[in-house]
Amino acid sequence: MRIAIVEDDSVQAQQLKQWLVEAGHNVHWYSNGHSFRQAIARESFDLVILDWNLPDTTGIKLLQKLRANSISIPVIFMTSRDTEEDIVSALQNGADDYLTKPAGKAETLARIAVLERRSSRGFQKQQPLHYPPYTLNNAHFTVQRNEETIQLTHKEFDLIRFMFQNNGRVLSRGHLLESVWGLNQNVSTRTLDSHMSKLRRKLSLTPEHGWRMVSVYQFGYRLESLSDSTTGQI
Repeated sequence: MRIAIVEDDSVQAQQLKQWLVEAGHNVHWYSNGHSFRQAIARESFDLVILDWNLPDTTGIKLLQKLRANSISIPVIFMTSRDTEEDIVSALQNGADDYLTKPAGKAETLARIAVLERRSSRGFQKQQPLHYPPYTLNNAHFTVQRNEETIQLTHKEFDLIRFMFQNNGRVLSRGHLLESVWGLNQNVSTRTLDSHMSKLRRKLSLTPEHGWRMVSVYQFGYRLESLSDSTTGQI
């Protein structure tokens, strides 16, 4: 997952980042509310780990801002505040989980794994995924549209699978590049745009087939379902 950490304590942030990177996640750290608000305006994430006490705002205010803007990504509070009133306040304002400091590595990774399984990305990669009229065959990197089988390159397949798994979400270019090409790949946004153009054409992602690939200006892409079939099934 692509995870944002909003934490002003650099020692705690670096420790948490190390745990998450070792577990295979892509991690971005923000030391205050202002830098995170700037990031969320141009980037997308799969999960936010949020401290309560920040130098320029509070975690509750950031959470309220996210939910007011209909940003529904999972949020875990990780804070030293441990009263029942604080926990209830965070959950009532839209937090998905609450961990009190000092949080242990095993519990932290377990809580994240639960949220990942709940999300649309928690799927068995070797099983076909169905998004009528499209079926994604993970074993052979093909997409079937009705009776037609469409062969894709590995990267094209990884990209369209990621888009279908996150359909309805606006995904930033940085998010897509990290998730599909990896952190250490020197890949330009032109490569991403080219792949998106090819996928639109190869798969005919058009309204008559119930789906539409939308380019969001200066941000990224969103795959939209134009029917009620928005959830992939195995």
